[in-house]
Parts: sequence; structure tokens; C-alpha cells
Amino acid sequence: MALQPGTKAPAVKALTDGGGKFALSSLKGSWVVLYFYPKDDTSGCTAEACDFRDSMADLTKRGVSVVGVSPDSPASHDKFKAKYDLNFTLVSDEDHKVCESYDTWKQKSMYGRTYMGVERTTYVIDPAGKIAATFEKVKVNGHVDQVRATLAELGA
Repeated sequence: MALQPGTKAPAVKALTDGGGKFALSSLKGSWVVLYFYPKDDTSGCTAEACDFRDSMADLTKRGVSVVGVSPDSPASHDKFKAKYDLNFTLVSDEDHKVCESYDTWKQKSMYGRTYMGVERTTYVIDPAGKIAATFEKVKVNGHVDQVRATLAELGA
């Protein structure tokens, strides 16, 4: 079960695209959209990332930071970010610790085969570091608009 509103957001410390390091605590005091996606450069993940990219001017104006998380390597993130001109941080979670702490690392099934992978999930984290909204089993089409509407309702 995903983390529910009111829960303290688990700490995140991980490597990012561009050889950087990310700590969620560095964004305390601002709104954060932390979204988990399965894999760089796949159709659904690309559409979602490009939707966030295209909304960044509005989100930044509202004081919102967007951070994408997947099990891909920093090098994979670099290629993905460059290919689609992404304008937000991508966190590498190769050991799945961040996904596990946000309960997005799940058993999945495709073509009769079960495997572990990321269940597409988005969290809105408030300036105090608490989960303000949770979107589970995200459908890409219209998702970023949903997130923006929720941020507006929350006062961001």
C-alpha cells in the first residue's frame, strides 16, 4: 500500500543524472513532486517525463520541484534527459531502496511471467516534508494535469 497523506516522506539520498547527488532534505520548505517510473526511454515513461518537462515553467513558478525516480543508472538517465531535453532531476535507484521505502517496488506480471518492478506512482510532498497527495497505478494520459490540479487545491 502506498504511503498515505500525512505520512512523513522517507529520506532519499541517491545518485542522479549528471553525476550529481540528491537528498530530498535539500528541498525541505518547498513543494516536491516525486514520481516513480519503470524505465528510461520507454513509451509510457517518455510520455510522462515529457509531460512534466512541458509543465515545468508553471510548476517552477509555483515553487514546485519535480524529481523522477527509476532503477536506471545515472548514465541511462543522462541519455534519456539529453534525448528529450528534460529539465528536472532524475534519481538513480539501482538497488531499489528508494522504491522500497516509497512502496513502489512491486511484484508485476506480464505475459504470464512474474517479476519485480516499479509500479508507476507519484507523491506530492509538502514544504514540511509530509506526503500531501498520493497517485497510485498512474495512467500517463492526463496525469500531469491531475498533479497540477491537486497542487493548486493544496495551495501550491
